[in-house]
Amino acid sequence: MLDGILAFTRVAEKRSFTAAALELGVTPAAISWTIKQLEGRVGASLLTRTTRSVGLTEAGALLLEHAQAGVAQIAAGYDAAQAQGARPAGLLRINLPTVAQPVLEPILPGFAAAHPDIELELTIDDRFVDIVADGYDAGIRIGETIAQDMVAVRLTQPSAMTVVGSPAYFSKREKPRRPEQLAEHACINFRLASGAIYRWAFEEQLDAGGKLRAFEIAVKGPLIVNGSGPSLSAAVSGVGLAYNTADNVEALVRQGLLEPCLEDFMPTMPGFFLYFPSQARALPKLRAFLDFYAGWRKWAQLA
Repeated sequence: MLDGILAFTRVAEKRSFTAAALELGVTPAAISWTIKQLEGRVGASLLTRTTRSVGLTEAGALLLEHAQAGVAQIAAGYDAAQAQGARPAGLLRINLPTVAQPVLEPILPGFAAAHPDIELELTIDDRFVDIVADGYDAGIRIGETIAQDMVAVRLTQPSAMTVVGSPAYFSKREKPRRPEQLAEHACINFRLASGAIYRWAFEEQLDAGGKLRAFEIAVKGPLIVNGSGPSLSAAVSGVGLAYNTADNVEALVRQGLLEPCLEDFMPTMPGFFLYFPSQARALPKLRAFLDFYAGWRKWAQLA
């Protein structure tokens, strides 16, 4: 229905096929053919043509009156989209699981200062979501859970899991030597988005050849949370033992606020990846985010 409207408005405004063709970068013959096709669909003549001038019929005047505002809005939208493609700006929506929150939290102040035209929206969601269908620009997940048709960029290296408790907690209870001994301890549970309680994962080497046995344990304790931050805060306060990645607790361990245990039984997580559909790679706002994160990560490793 819209084919030919732009050509028609340009001819009607300039009263010239040649001038309209020059502005649109086509030949006058192409403009003439486009207008004829439009008139055929409308079912009425839109323009009067003589060898020296171009005028509007009554139907043409009516169409021009209604079409000009729409064409102007489309042109404005095109210009806005073109500008968006040239600079990092707009809303950047990222979906991530609770356990990945500590991965992004350190960069948020710096990213906001470096890119004031980007509005970053972070949605915490432990479900496996379809980021395209749900309108996200990208998602963050553990590498092994990402669909093969997505582009994946590594954010963190593989990291061992760990069980940690505060010095005050361990001053009252001996550190467990095997995962089964967690039954004797207060553990901070984590509730998944599905409603289920997360079972702590462990692995044990069975022989000298390196054969491993992977197993899970349902722990009990005085507190259930649905976020990594509250879990670690509670562990620092001495509420009980927390299960998390070694990367997430590294700073707290270094400060002496938490102590690890069961190191010989901890599995390794593949690491977190930012993933997105291939066509999103060209988005300036997404490129800006990836570049900023890469620069921050390099600085953090040197600090």
